Amino acid sequence: MGRQVLLIEDEPNIIEAIRFILSRDGWDVKTHSNGVDAVDAVRARMPDVIILDVMLPGKSGFDILTEIRGDAALAQMPVLMLTARGQTKDREMAERAGASHYMTKPFSNAEILETVRQLVVT
Repeated sequence: MGRQVLLIEDEPNIIEAIRFILSRDGWDVKTHSNGVDAVDAVRARMPDVIILDVMLPGKSGFDILTEIRGDAALAQMPVLMLTARGQTKDREMAERAGASHYMTKPFSNAEILETVRQLVVT
């Protein structure tokens, strides 16, 4: 079975771009588009890596990440925070919440692919 990414993102263009980039590299990309039941989706899928948007309907990515890190079964799962918010305070919030990596939009195809690969190796 291939490596699986769970992309928690609500913008269709970003979903399609990331799905294309990672699928071409052999990743199985599953998507989820709201914050309310995002952690349930993580538990159901148990992906190798999560790409998590910060601004989601229903619950913020920071709250979702805090919940993931508080669950013993999910706590070690790599999480790439992806956001249009690139201010230092946002990056610091992501680090405090336990993000494995933080990336701002727009991103390059090579950057997202390399980061996801690194998160699974480490």
